[in-house]
Amino acid sequence: MKRIVLGVSAGIAAYKAALLLRLFKEAGHQVDVIPTAASLEFVGIATWEALSGRPVRTSVFEAVDTVNHVRLGQEADLVLIAPATADVMARAAAGMANDLLTGTLLATGAPVVMAPAMHTEMWEHPATVANVATLRSRGVHVIEPAVGRLTGKDSGAGRFPEPEDIFAAVAPYLEGASGLSDDDAPFATEAVATAAGPLAGKTIAISAGGTREPLDPVRYLGNRSSGRQGIALAKAALAAGATVRFVAAHMDLPAPAGVELSTASTARQLQGAVTEAARGADVLVMSAAVADFRPAEYVDSKIKKSDEHADPVITLVRNPDILATLVADRAAEGTAGDLPPLIVGFAAETGDAESSVLAYGAAKLARKGCEMLVVNEVGENLTFGTDENSVTILFADGTEAVHASGSKDAVAEAVIAAVARELAPARQR
Repeated sequence: MKRIVLGVSAGIAAYKAALLLRLFKEAGHQVDVIPTAASLEFVGIATWEALSGRPVRTSVFEAVDTVNHVRLGQEADLVLIAPATADVMARAAAGMANDLLTGTLLATGAPVVMAPAMHTEMWEHPATVANVATLRSRGVHVIEPAVGRLTGKDSGAGRFPEPEDIFAAVAPYLEGASGLSDDDAPFATEAVATAAGPLAGKTIAISAGGTREPLDPVRYLGNRSSGRQGIALAKAALAAGATVRFVAAHMDLPAPAGVELSTASTARQLQGAVTEAARGADVLVMSAAVADFRPAEYVDSKIKKSDEHADPVITLVRNPDILATLVADRAAEGTAGDLPPLIVGFAAETGDAESSVLAYGAAKLARKGCEMLVVNEVGENLTFGTDENSVTILFADGTEAVHASGSKDAVAEAVIAAVARELAPARQR
């Protein structure tokens, strides 16, 4: 059982939070609901208390004898704000504590996840964009809102994700330590923290997810990456004892707990974030799916569809090759530089009439200049968004290729094991 604080802010989607609460209760978790005062206009206290089986308060001046605004945050294993309005995210980004919910946010050391819900104009407003960036830079996982029907006749980005999707997104935060009593948990945590692994004392930078290149304020050029393989790699590296710097592009799931998190949206933003994370690290694993091209021009207003005008023509330009650039920078800096001695690339390939997936992968390994390349075949029903993967790990020094298949966790363990072997003293170049 985990202790969850469910914050509910004032939006029409508050009724869906009741369904989310039921999912948590059915999974055996304890849930304390903290609604904002305005949200009670949508769903009342009686509903929250009946569904949670717990007392519900909104003010720091209630249950003062328990120091409620501190206690709830200290005891939580997860704080989830769903729905998260523009107002609550703005107050959280500013570090305000003017009600029980924002006070709890400042008092907690638990992972914080926010599921936004608002009109498209509010979601895309520069103030909201800046607030989301601030929250993400502090380690808050802000789930991308859905696109669809909003309040009234409006439709667009800002729709509250379905409760089942939010439940799945926070599942990684609720895993582990099942069956341990509260008295046993500290000893289990200490044992995990002090256990020596093959990457103990090493720092590994990992990129994950897919980049998005905006066409206009509504549309973007992207890919099918879910980030699942990168998340699995981060978990495997943590289990192996490494310090993990995790650079997240757009992902379907939150980053795993325990990583040093930074975020990026476009390929050029990812390049800056990855370069910063890689400096001083022992290993860089580039598992993010980076868009090869971006629109040559960004249109400030939505591109309109009209029978009176010709179909728009979108010109694409190349994005920077992050992997090849880092390898080249490392060579240029030489021993005076601090880029990793071991760089691992990922190649999502499709075969064709001219060559096979592995042949294209081998050519890419030679072209990129990295030490390892993880090659996997992709397609509409292969790899992207699934829980299974099949890869071949190629080595620049001629070491025999390694094949791994099965769950993405199993593939990640094979990749991290190969990384550990490359870093072993006998393998040092």
